[in-house]
Amino acid sequence: MPSTNSPSRLRWHTVAIAALTIGVVWWFLRSLDFHNVWQAITHARLGLILLAVLATFQTYVIRAWRWQALLRPIGRARFGPAFRTTVIGFTANFLLPGRIGEVLRPYMLARQSNFSAAAAFATVIIERVLDLASVLVLFAFFLMTTNIQIPSQLKLAGVLGAAVAVSGLVLMAISAGHPERLARWAGRLTRVLPGRAAEIASGFVHTFVEGLAVMRRPGPLVVSFALSVLLWLSISLGAWLTSAAFDLTFPFTGSFLVLTFLVVGVSVPTPAGIGTFQAAYQYAVTTFFGAAPDPAGAAAIVLHAVSFIPISILGLALMGREGLTLGGLKAMRSTAEEAERS
Repeated sequence: MPSTNSPSRLRWHTVAIAALTIGVVWWFLRSLDFHNVWQAITHARLGLILLAVLATFQTYVIRAWRWQALLRPIGRARFGPAFRTTVIGFTANFLLPGRIGEVLRPYMLARQSNFSAAAAFATVIIERVLDLASVLVLFAFFLMTTNIQIPSQLKLAGVLGAAVAVSGLVLMAISAGHPERLARWAGRLTRVLPGRAAEIASGFVHTFVEGLAVMRRPGPLVVSFALSVLLWLSISLGAWLTSAAFDLTFPFTGSFLVLTFLVVGVSVPTPAGIGTFQAAYQYAVTTFFGAAPDPAGAAAIVLHAVSFIPISILGLALMGREGLTLGGLKAMRSTAEEAERS
């Protein structure tokens, strides 16, 4: 049986991602007037865009603080290493395939700070749960306070999603003291799944339970959720400031709606969200806030640049200080994955 990482499989995966990216970019650009888009970009308010860049950097400071809080039960992580590995990890996500930064950054921090590698990996899963809960809570807040017309199905989905997310956090807090109970329950569930699905689910549950063991004290979980909400408010601020730079005006809470669409957009596996990010932003602001397609497309292009380029430059600079290269990070991946399974 060929390996899941065989050259032929990787080649077809690369071709599929490239085709998807080209298709989405074409779909985004097909209806734009490039002259109008360029005019909108050159006339955008630079001061607001620079503030959006600062808001983007601020989010990575908050990410490092949150990671410190999550790691507190297993040891004291210093801010410097937490910040550096966070930025390097996200840079790897942006510039390399397969979101390998999610594996590399806990591995690098565990190695630098003498933490348990398994526990450090588990905190990344907890981060993703907190991110999803925060986005859904902000989205539900927008739905409950907005005056614009929102389809009732979308409102219902948003409120139910937030309720499920909060319930999941409560379950996490309860399970943190007794993770073995969740492991037993999940074990019964995985036994009814087919072989490969059961193997994947079992591995996820094992890592997730490790994360709950890290969170035996509820205090760090509460602090981490508060920082998660602050983090996504900061991301929303960057989107709102960039929109305002193009005279796309809507209340700050409207950025919570835009944010939800952006999260869905970047979940599509194109490199650094190219195409899907822009299409999601343009759809949100034209459909719900009446923006014209060309300035909305221009704002989408600039917001994507604000979100990815400055932090990638910083990440490459930090990698240079650490003696790392993108090729070196790719080579480190197998070692990191082996540590994750151990």
